[in-house]
Amino acid sequence: MSKKKEDGEAKPKSGKMKLILGAVLLLGLGAGGAYGAVAMGYIGSQGAGAHEPDVPRYVAKGDPDPFADAEGDEGPPMVYGEGGSEYRAAYYTFEDGFTSNLKDSAGLVQVSLAASTRRDGRVIRWLQLHELAIRSAILVELADTPEDDVYSVEGKQRLQRRLTAAINRVLEENEGFGGVEAVHFRSFLVQ
Repeated sequence: MSKKKEDGEAKPKSGKMKLILGAVLLLGLGAGGAYGAVAMGYIGSQGAGAHEPDVPRYVAKGDPDPFADAEGDEGPPMVYGEGGSEYRAAYYTFEDGFTSNLKDSAGLVQVSLAASTRRDGRVIRWLQLHELAIRSAILVELADTPEDDVYSVEGKQRLQRRLTAAINRVLEENEGFGGVEAVHFRSFLVQ
């Protein structure tokens, strides 16, 4: 009889133990899932279900750029500017100039360019990575420029906007995001 009594006591203890272990396991899985959701960006400061795409972010002055020299190499030629904005500006200089004929004209234009961004170093790296395609797009835009545009301030400003849009199109096609805010003339010669 004492054996039956012992068997009867053992079953409730193992049932309680299974219940406790199951509760601990469920709590652990729930905490792990919550951590994973936060780490993946599904839950955060913007609320549940919000997920931001991984696009280059603006870099405030004085903040380190997590993507500058990310691979430990020198990286592309980058110059940082100061000024009135709260974000730092980074400039990418195209080493070689551009020479193109003008639209419906015997005239030629020769320009040296730089592009600027206030976003992290990925944009500058993408400019270097896709420079061949960008150069091609720039040459197409230069060839589509009327001669009158190269002699007026307004025409040159329109050309800058068109070149900026052309560069961003190439970056969007290849990287899913543009990020170039402006194109700057380093030299501008019409013949």
